[in-house]
Amino acid sequence: MEKQSEQHIEKLTQQGFVTEAQHTEIKTYDALGIFSLNTELLFLLYLSVLLFTGGVGTLVYKNIDSIGHMAILAVNFALMAVCFYFGFKKAKGFSKEEVLFDNPIYDYVVLTGSILSCIFIGYLQYQYSIFGSDFSLVSLFSAVICFGIAYYFDSRMVLSMAITALAAFVGITITPKTVFENEIYSNPTLSYYGLALGVLIILWTVYSLKINLKKHFYFVYFTFAQHLLGVSIIAGLLDENWLFFVPLLIGAVYYFYRISYQFSATSFFVFSFIYGYIGVNILLFKLLDFIDTSSVIELLIMISPIYVIGSIVLFIKLVRDFNKEKNARLQ
Repeated sequence: MEKQSEQHIEKLTQQGFVTEAQHTEIKTYDALGIFSLNTELLFLLYLSVLLFTGGVGTLVYKNIDSIGHMAILAVNFALMAVCFYFGFKKAKGFSKEEVLFDNPIYDYVVLTGSILSCIFIGYLQYQYSIFGSDFSLVSLFSAVICFGIAYYFDSRMVLSMAITALAAFVGITITPKTVFENEIYSNPTLSYYGLALGVLIILWTVYSLKINLKKHFYFVYFTFAQHLLGVSIIAGLLDENWLFFVPLLIGAVYYFYRISYQFSATSFFVFSFIYGYIGVNILLFKLLDFIDTSSVIELLIMISPIYVIGSIVLFIKLVRDFNKEKNARLQ
């Protein structure tokens, strides 16, 4: 990795982007062997936010009878207010472009305030039914608040919360637990909701890129849209009306394949291949249902290991070629 970095610097120097003096300073700095703890510290901050909010929830759950509802709400609101006080105090104001805090710790202060605000709304609904008997409105209201916070404070983390809350509003919870428990597969209607939400997210992202509104949010939006469409289409292929989802599979895979090259994003490329591969295999099994496999069962058993190994080799080759092409473009 260090050798490749040196080659890049050499190339930039030859092209005139880096002067000889700057090249010498870079080499001197690299020779010191200094490394950054920024990523590790930010991860610890994120972990501390999760532990803090999780601890608050556990404390409330175990002592709800002795603490009292109003006391819980008051403390929650006070902590939320403190977080947003410092957030607004240190924020540079709304901008269509990317705007960062001078100190990244305030990103996590805003994240903490956002989580506490969602807890506050959820607790109000649970205890006082402010939205009547419709608990889905809690998710919608939380999504609206988190979208506002995400755009004002330029927070990708809060934006992820907002999209997750919006998906929960339409009844979709895309987590490893719900995927393995077959939630979306046991309820075919959710696959249509997932498709609609995925398409809406794509349309909003394309529009945002066009008007230059928080263009750097594209990765979060496209990531959610890809997984929503991928899981929903696979669920649809397993349904009775699976033919309707075949062109959607082709369209989604092709779209995110193009997006991966447009933004040089390996994750979009990888998941395009994965969802496409799963979808094609489902269609192959459906095709086998229409033919008499008893006469070719031995052939299928012999071919299957070659097919699996060949798929793995092809997958690795495609990803390596994509990364090579991406690095060549960046150079």
